[in-house]
Amino acid sequence: MCSAAVAIDDMLASAERCESLRGQAEILLPMADRVLSEAGLSPAALDLLAVTVGPGSFTGIRVALAAANGVAVATGARLIGVTSFDAVAVGAARHDQWLLVALESRREDLYVQLFDPWLRPAGEPAAMRPQRLGDAVSAAIGALPLTIAGDAAQRAAASLSQRAEITVLPDSAPDAVGAIGAALRHLRLDEGTRTAKPLYLRPAGVTLSPGHQN
Repeated sequence: MCSAAVAIDDMLASAERCESLRGQAEILLPMADRVLSEAGLSPAALDLLAVTVGPGSFTGIRVALAAANGVAVATGARLIGVTSFDAVAVGAARHDQWLLVALESRREDLYVQLFDPWLRPAGEPAAMRPQRLGDAVSAAIGALPLTIAGDAAQRAAASLSQRAEITVLPDSAPDAVGAIGAALRHLRLDEGTRTAKPLYLRPAGVTLSPGHQN
């Protein structure tokens, strides 16, 4: 997914998203221009930029960070990096339940992170096979009610079907609207110094041709 959004005084003014898995480098900056125009702003009016730092596709993360850094340099806007987990969690919080954010890796495993009912991370992000997820969640929270969000929420829920109380939030993929919400939350909690460095949970996949020489 590729998305961009603009907020004015903490209120969403414009947003756009594209579900394409390819072509983000060509899509992102024109999309950002459109949402700025729809919000009635010029790039010079920006004072804060939020960008998701991963996990996700290597190409998508690099494209987003390069674009955000370029715009920040050109406009002087402050740049904050938020994880894709944070971008989902801020819109999925239920204050009476723990939250599991599960993201697609486009492989067998899932990218997961657990949050307590106050959106505090309860452990580091991890790449985990679905078969291990049940034991990991039970070890962390026992049988407490759980909300599951993210673009892999359905896959995660299937592996946790033995739990008594699960709420699954569909259509909760990380996007620019969530990134704005997460960045503003970090600022309110005085956590706005987060740098925009990529978060990778696995090494890059590289395929060598049969004739490759070291």
